[in-house]
Amino acid sequence: MKQDRKISSLEQEIEANLKRVYEDVAKQDVPDRFTELLNKLREADKSSAGQPK
Repeated sequence: MKQDRKISSLEQEIEANLKRVYEDVAKQDVPDRFTELLNKLREADKSSAGQPK
């Protein structure tokens, strides 16, 4: 029974740490190079959408 509590406590600590790391990553801005790439892809998509297939 005592070992179950240790595992549960350890799992809770791991879960809290994973949530903290995920939240930190989710709050980061998208790097400029990715934003530029997305813009280029959108423009290419618009250009190809106007051309007959």
